[in-house]
Amino acid sequence: MAASTRSISERTHLIALLAAFCLFLSMIEYLIPKPVPFMRIGLANVPVLVSLLICKPREVLLLIFLKVLGQGLVNGTLFSYIFLFSAAGSFASGVVMLGAFLAFRRHLSLVGVCMLGALASNLVQILMAREIVFGRSAVLIGPPLLLMGAASG
Repeated sequence: MAASTRSISERTHLIALLAAFCLFLSMIEYLIPKPVPFMRIGLANVPVLVSLLICKPREVLLLIFLKVLGQGLVNGTLFSYIFLFSAAGSFASGVVMLGAFLAFRRHLSLVGVCMLGALASNLVQILMAREIVFGRSAVLIGPPLLLMGAASG
């Protein structure tokens, strides 16, 4: 029983450490100039990608939740539509990366998994932008956003 408790404690510490890395990389990324305010290169997803290799699927999802919540708190966007975009994009990316990694780990590299995650995030954010902010003109931001996602993935 003690070994089981220790294992759970170690897993908890691992998730906390990866979440801290997510927030650190998010802050570094925040300092990098962007051509358009909503375009980010996704540095904060590197710990999520690492978690695919060393964590259980539910731990990966917990890490994504902690990443989204932490970024919302630190950036001051927790109660804004920006948080909704971030959360939707992060969860779409995380679920697609997790699914692709589990289903195709022998046939797809981590770069491919990351690219799929970036594209999923961008597609979800474009759909949300269409429904919440821009309406039909959201298709205009689609091509540059998808290109950036493919390049940064």
